[in-house]
Amino acid sequence: MTLFSIAKKNIKGNLQNYVIYFFSMLLSVVIYFTFVSLQYSKEIQKSLELSQTMQSTFLIASVILILFVAVFILYSNSFFMKKRKKEVGLYSLLGVRKKKIGQMLFYENLIMGAVVLVTGVFLGTLLSKLFSMMLIKLLGSEVEVGLNFSIEAIINTSIVFAVLILFTSIQGYRLIYRFQLIELFQADKEGEQAPKASVIAAGIGVVLLATSYWLALKPFPTDLTNEYLLTNLLMILAGIVIGTFLLFRSVTVFLLRTAQKNKSRYYRGLNLIGTSHLMFRIKGNSRTFTIIALLSAITLSSISIIFSQYYSNAIHANRAAPFSYTHMSADKAFNQKVAQIIESDEEHPITAQMDIPVIKVGLDDSDGTVPDYMAHIMDEFAKEKPFKLVSESTFNTVAEKLERKETVELTGNKAAIIKPLYTDESFSDYEGHSIKVETPEGSRKLEFVEMIDNRVVSWSYPDVYIVISDSVFADIENQLTPIVYKAYEVAGEKDIKITTERLTKLASEEKNQLTSFYTEYKEGLEGKGLYLFTFGFLGLVFLAATGSMIYFKQLTEANSDKDRYEILRKIGVSRKAIRFSLMKQLFVVFALPLVVGVLHSTMIVNICTNLFSNLIGVNVILPILISMTAYVIIYLIYYVFTVNSYNKIVNR
Repeated sequence: MTLFSIAKKNIKGNLQNYVIYFFSMLLSVVIYFTFVSLQYSKEIQKSLELSQTMQSTFLIASVILILFVAVFILYSNSFFMKKRKKEVGLYSLLGVRKKKIGQMLFYENLIMGAVVLVTGVFLGTLLSKLFSMMLIKLLGSEVEVGLNFSIEAIINTSIVFAVLILFTSIQGYRLIYRFQLIELFQADKEGEQAPKASVIAAGIGVVLLATSYWLALKPFPTDLTNEYLLTNLLMILAGIVIGTFLLFRSVTVFLLRTAQKNKSRYYRGLNLIGTSHLMFRIKGNSRTFTIIALLSAITLSSISIIFSQYYSNAIHANRAAPFSYTHMSADKAFNQKVAQIIESDEEHPITAQMDIPVIKVGLDDSDGTVPDYMAHIMDEFAKEKPFKLVSESTFNTVAEKLERKETVELTGNKAAIIKPLYTDESFSDYEGHSIKVETPEGSRKLEFVEMIDNRVVSWSYPDVYIVISDSVFADIENQLTPIVYKAYEVAGEKDIKITTERLTKLASEEKNQLTSFYTEYKEGLEGKGLYLFTFGFLGLVFLAATGSMIYFKQLTEANSDKDRYEILRKIGVSRKAIRFSLMKQLFVVFALPLVVGVLHSTMIVNICTNLFSNLIGVNVILPILISMTAYVIIYLIYYVFTVNSYNKIVNR
């Protein structure tokens, strides 16, 4: 009988021990192959009309996925080999040579890896259709998806996992050489020492976390510099990472020590066993807790932010492009061609049409009462006329055409500022301020009396629109010729692809500016949908990996604790009481990193909403609640599985 055939029989004989490791590897292969299949999917490439970032997005995500899958497999392999140390020691005790034992372990891992790879590719092929349909749905496309067998994905997956399987096989081969015989027999008795409660370390951990949170909640200054931003972010990052580690390593120990001092509670039921068990294991779990909390924070904040943007895409598109089509009025021939193309689209009839005159002006820079944002625009566009005037009647007509409720009433030199898009400007930034607009016949003073949200033409930078009374507009119009924008609103503007393409081509040929709601909406849907799917996919992998890490860790401890719980049963403790105690202990183990991860993620979201202008005004509350709820539900499933498995091991 060859070593290879012995290895095959060994796998069949130890099938129960292999199950967890097998499914860990299988999960990794299925996830990676499915993701890579999407990268090569022609249907998905076909469904993307405007986004050019698919290849780079998938490439970056694939690299992250490879790194994470590698760590996950090595962690699972480490857990699996730890379970087999006693068996390996027995072979050595029976006189089998170390080289032969190493070869047998190498072959076992190689056989299982090959089986996992083939099975994973098969399951991944089936799942890739489901995930392709989900991605195409997120992109808002109608492309049909078939069951594809991607050769490129198979080659890619085979290379990646062949390297990983070979590496873990070599690790298995080296196991017999790395440990003394006595160490192999004592492997399942390895445990962490009960740590001492360090008040100083606990205090430093609390101070670091509190300082990081304070910095994260603190608004950025108006004159934000890169140096300030980098220093601030590095301090927050360092504080959260070190503070989290100290929180689990020292603060948790300190709290458990404090709980031990409450004698009436400590000696009630099995609280003594549960608290002592957590205390004894806390040192080893602190590293795992820290990794899980930080990964959860990154995953939750990323998904929440992208989901918020995807969720608000239609609102954002409406703000950036209020009308279905808007173009700058040119010669009569061009205007007629645009009108004819739009009118020829019978499926999307015109519901509103109007001309929007806009006067571009500069400001008198000697006026010291100019609001800060406008002063910043003046500095940036000193040689241009960056401020745009719109009449009160035009604004109100746009509101009527677009069925908006927001209107203005202005008299004399009173003015209203339209809130610049992608900024957090508020009326308090303009209240009490006045400006002087430059005209050929002298300056004209305007006094701000309100801020309005709705725009009248498509977004362009600099984005400063001022609504003024009709009388003042007529006066300035006599001195400065306005630019006229022609705007059309049509029915079913989310589905005007063909007409938009025709108009875009015409505008490009005639060198005119034309914007459409569809382009803004579709670009946002594709970009954000692609990111949402990618981060959601990676988040699912992180979640599965972190859940599995806790699962493996707890099952390792369960095997070590079997004898202790058997003693408890022998002295009369019921199985029901033991299960209840296990549920409480494992709830702490699962809840601690999750709660810390959720708190950290809210800080990260707060920083991002202050930092990135395209998040300003986006509704983040509901998407964050949905993301966190989904995350917690999946985590609870892992908790239930772990409680049941732990209970089966120690309480049979």
